Amino acid sequence: MAAFFIATTKIKDAEKFQEYAGQAGQTISAHGGKMIARGKVAAALAGECTHQGTGIVRFPDMDTLNGWYNSAEYQALIPLRNEAVEMSLVAYQEPD
Repeated sequence: MAAFFIATTKIKDAEKFQEYAGQAGQTISAHGGKMIARGKVAAALAGECTHQGTGIVRFPDMDTLNGWYNSAEYQALIPLRNEAVEMSLVAYQEPD
């Protein structure tokens, strides 16, 4: 059953964010993930929006998603991520 994560972002350092995004994208692809949507906030239709952007990445299943997140390659990028952006990553599993 497919799984995906939604990342919400508020950029702190644009240059470092570009570096992080490029390297993170390589780790996602290497682990079978695929970016399916990304965008900048245009308007809050309901409620409050405190982030600037969102990305959605799909994996074949939750085990693969967790394997990517816990991989040495991605874990090594977390310090750069923390310098570049305030990010929330939330994993979801598609229903049966």
